[in-house]
Amino acid sequence: MESGRTTVDGRFELIEPLGSGGMGTVWRAYDLALHREVALKEVRPAEGDGKQRERVLREARALARISHRNVVAIHHIVDTPAEQFPWIVMELIRGRSLSEHLAVGPMHPARAAQIGRGILAGLRAAHAVGVLHRDIKPANVLMREDDSPVLTDFGIAAMAGNEGLTSTGVVIGSLDYLAPERLNGIEGHPASDLWSLGMLLFTAVEGYQPMHRETSVATLAAIMQGTLPPARHAGPLSTVLQALLVTDPDHRPPAEVVDNLLAHAVQSATSGAPMPHLPSPTVTSRPLSPAQAASPRNRGLAVVATVVVVAAATIAGLLLWPKSGTGGAAEGQPATTAQSGGTALVRPGSTALVAPGGTVLAGPATTDTPDNGLNNGDLLTPDGIRKAVTALEQLTGGQQFTETTIYPAYLSTGVPVKDQPTLYDEYTYRDGRGSRTGPGGELSTKTVALRSIDWDVIPTLLQTAEAQLGIPHPTNRYLIIDPEWTFNDDKPTIRVYLTDDYGGAYLAADVDGTVVTVMPRK
Repeated sequence: MESGRTTVDGRFELIEPLGSGGMGTVWRAYDLALHREVALKEVRPAEGDGKQRERVLREARALARISHRNVVAIHHIVDTPAEQFPWIVMELIRGRSLSEHLAVGPMHPARAAQIGRGILAGLRAAHAVGVLHRDIKPANVLMREDDSPVLTDFGIAAMAGNEGLTSTGVVIGSLDYLAPERLNGIEGHPASDLWSLGMLLFTAVEGYQPMHRETSVATLAAIMQGTLPPARHAGPLSTVLQALLVTDPDHRPPAEVVDNLLAHAVQSATSGAPMPHLPSPTVTSRPLSPAQAASPRNRGLAVVATVVVVAAATIAGLLLWPKSGTGGAAEGQPATTAQSGGTALVRPGSTALVAPGGTVLAGPATTDTPDNGLNNGDLLTPDGIRKAVTALEQLTGGQQFTETTIYPAYLSTGVPVKDQPTLYDEYTYRDGRGSRTGPGGELSTKTVALRSIDWDVIPTLLQTAEAQLGIPHPTNRYLIIDPEWTFNDDKPTIRVYLTDDYGGAYLAADVDGTVVTVMPRK
């Protein structure tokens, strides 16, 4: 080329390195075909590592599954005989890493909580399509110029249906941020990414990594012990840290509840509103059966069924705390206990927040039968969805919406800002009313007119999901309306998710109800 710069695949002109590590270098590059700057990841394997190419391809495929502004977008992969190693062509994020920001000093809890919500949103999008990041740390979070976070480096991500690329007994990831259960041989748990998020938030507000020790052996011991020093500067974020940084992954709240707690932390840090207190739970357990004890997934677990009742102060607007499954959880209906004094009947394997006097503030508590999200008031009906869409159209004055998630009890979406179509605001619909929940940020995907979707297909899609996804008794269900789904030729797509206490599965359909993808439980 006339510029004298090196080109990759005859198309991508390398400009300057943005960062490098033991696995290779990320470059700022120029796409000569589309006339735009991109990030090019050059991965050079360590000597004797014959699996590096497969890791590169796995990272590209993991990123290709996810379409979310808080996850770096992949454009292309170069894997030709002309190149010695594969290259990943990605969105160029014009900003520094979170670790560079933290090098200046600790963050205010409000800012850390807001960044945490963005990271969590990216994780939820990844988990929804069966991708676990497994290496959440400040260095793998880039900050856009608008201060929103972007998850990067899916090089060791785990994907549903894919075999691992590590040897038996080998745990990969950044040691300081590893969840304890992964050291016990328990992989494939979305809550492991949530532990790492909690550790990142602790580091952000306290200014140091609490598990780091002088030697790797000492760090391993600290993680296995799971004892954390008190967070002295976290303020309202302390409740979030207390919820996430528990050694048993089944005692960590699902992602939706974490998002609610982070939202309350932002509000509390800026307005002084109180946050809930989460004391240590009382646990009733039963031992593992011999078959369960031999399972790699359960090895190291001491508890498989729990009844947890937590006393908490009443807080306005705190949402339910359902038992999570892979890919998120849907919200059920509020309930009150039949007894007084803060005692609630909670089904095994779940967690609840209970106020003095017996009112359940957060959790799948019930007086008679479990609330599986399928009871009265279900928003997942044609008429219920149409009512919600109409209310949001009247509230916003528009008909275009971003990715929309519809739970039995509420709907969450985004709407382009008037006179600023490249930005969007976040909205919810709950209890018959729509409301703006805050700014969403820069609009990086297409939008869809929700009224154009044939909502009459939803009952049939739900029936098809229950018949084909291998989850006969779902405890949660929800829809995601994606304006441009990568695996459906970038067309608007309805994804139907079912989850239970063992995980989740989904199917995808065109907006006319034609099923295009079924991803059942294996």
